[in-house]
Amino acid sequence: MNKIKVVIVDDSAFMRKAIESMLAKDSEIEIVGQGRNGLDAVEMARNLKPDVMTLDIEMPRMDGLSALEKIMSENPLPVIMVSSLTTEGAEATMKALDLGAVDFIPKEKSFASFGVMNIEDDLRNKIKQFARRTNLMRRLRPASFARPAAAGAPSGGLQAPAAPAGKTVSKPGHKRIVIIGTSTGGPQSLQKVIPRLPGDIGVPIVVVQHMPPNFTQSLAQRLNSLSKLNVIESQGNEKLEPNTVYIAKGGQHLRIKKIGANYVTELNSDAGGHLHVPSVDVTAASVAEAAGKDALGVIMTGMGADGKKGLQLLKLKGGNVIAQDEESSIVYGMPRAVVEAGIADEIVSLDDIFNRIIFHCR
Repeated sequence: MNKIKVVIVDDSAFMRKAIESMLAKDSEIEIVGQGRNGLDAVEMARNLKPDVMTLDIEMPRMDGLSALEKIMSENPLPVIMVSSLTTEGAEATMKALDLGAVDFIPKEKSFASFGVMNIEDDLRNKIKQFARRTNLMRRLRPASFARPAAAGAPSGGLQAPAAPAGKTVSKPGHKRIVIIGTSTGGPQSLQKVIPRLPGDIGVPIVVVQHMPPNFTQSLAQRLNSLSKLNVIESQGNEKLEPNTVYIAKGGQHLRIKKIGANYVTELNSDAGGHLHVPSVDVTAASVAEAAGKDALGVIMTGMGADGKKGLQLLKLKGGNVIAQDEESSIVYGMPRAVVEAGIADEIVSLDDIFNRIIFHCR
């Protein structure tokens, strides 16, 4: 089996060594080059033809965003950004994801902090996932996420997509709340769902995206700028309003409770044994308890199985579940877990998800 060829680009010798140490532990990965700036990145993408690249954002001579844009236009490949956890770093990362980067890893000040964030295994697994998808960058070219394409729904009436083999498309029913869970590839994929929903959809939508603090705020701001719906980062103790999207805050679990006729948000920073904070399982389970049959669950691209248990409960309570299909998923981990558990009512392409949400909520 051919090894996965990786290029590391960072102006910090320490960071290059730290990433090299993480990847060198895996016999399936081979580091074929290391660069110090964006010019090196562009040249190495052209000459070394790596399978995956890790790319810093702030670098001399040519920054990471400029290099990424050039790489995507000339020699597209999966690029993982190495990003600061500051607000400015989060905003730059959102821009990188718009330009075609597949994911990011947090840039910390000490090697010990990488271990604390459990980033080592995560990085290696992501590299393997991205390298296996030879058609990945064709779906992630920057043009795919241009505002005009994302902002408006297709013309014509809303039609239910054909049911996948062995699956029955759900009957329409007025849902009162929607929960969307996603991880790796989520920021780009959400831009093909949230901005295409009408501003008068009539229900609140709760989104759990695996991200650190600051990043979820930047994601909310980005989606809000593209959408007819109001998109905000949840701050807790909010009454859920229709036509509003609530992004779960990074580093906090988001639970939904029913108080009287209202749904109310609650934040908690206790990990509670969950690998991800926020966790799709936590939020989906709370939505199941609060709304039952009035809830719609949507699981999208991401590694692992977060969301399966929460959506199982939602299904048991009479709610409906939609899973993204394998072909359109950047990483078919979270949707696969739901599909294989037999709890998905529908398995649909990313381009159909917004349509199905409207179908269930109108």
